[in-house]
Amino acid sequence: MWKKLIIITIIMGIIALAGAGFYFYQYAVVPSKKNFIKDDTPGTDEIGSPEKIWFKEEASREYWNITSNDGLKLQAIYLPAKEKTTKNAILAHGYMGNAETMGKFAKMYYDWGYNVLVPDARGHGKSEGHYIGFGWPERKDYLQWIDKVIAVNGADSQLALYGISMGGATVMMISGEKLPKNVKAIVEDCGYTSAKDELTYQLKEMYNLPGFPLIEVTSGITKIRAGYFLGEASSVKQLKKNKTPIMFIHGTKDDFVPYSMLDQVYDATDAPKEKYVVEGAKHATAMSTDSETYKRRVSNFLEQYID
Repeated sequence: MWKKLIIITIIMGIIALAGAGFYFYQYAVVPSKKNFIKDDTPGTDEIGSPEKIWFKEEASREYWNITSNDGLKLQAIYLPAKEKTTKNAILAHGYMGNAETMGKFAKMYYDWGYNVLVPDARGHGKSEGHYIGFGWPERKDYLQWIDKVIAVNGADSQLALYGISMGGATVMMISGEKLPKNVKAIVEDCGYTSAKDELTYQLKEMYNLPGFPLIEVTSGITKIRAGYFLGEASSVKQLKKNKTPIMFIHGTKDDFVPYSMLDQVYDATDAPKEKYVVEGAKHATAMSTDSETYKRRVSNFLEQYID
């Protein structure tokens, strides 16, 4: 009798844990409106801001498309520079954002004389996809965008990669891939150490629950549904292979991607690097907290590697 009760209890526990894992997968990995994300998605332009109006209504846009290695149709907004140039910037938006949320950063690079490409990540905006990759499958999509920029703008193209929040993690994950020599510098703003670390942190913040064993169950479901384990999506592991100069930016009051992650990603790479800490800045608000210093620091960093 007791053996049956123990077995039934174990089975019920497994079913409950699997159910919780499926729920958290839907909550975190499936693209949908998230009640823990405000309407002003991290990195999003302020409604009615001059940059948003410029990007939406005044900038000269083109729309580029590629098909990912796994068959998804992906779209990006392309802004050609005012004058012919070899300088190109590819921007990566944040979690549940899209290309349209990146106007202030697009204008920053455009004002510096860059051609600017702003993709919609898979599962976001106008790009196809039924899951969020947290930067891991997206890294391969960006390798295709890099190749497309070089193919269109010439073999002498110089590229800067920029990403904020999930986009910051994306460009860090790209850094560990075999990149063409055209990629001269990377700037990441408030990216996380890994998808597993970030979701473990959010699970504690939102539900006051430990990561184990729910994150492991969710990771297994993510592998089955989306093709990757959460631990694979690691900025730290990719940065250990990085050879490209990289700038790390983070606000000290970030409570979405904790400030403590900054030193972990910074210490992970031996490439030329720079750290920019913005006192008092919350998540993805480093630029709005001190716009002039932000622009100056990023510009000075890039000018060391892109002419």
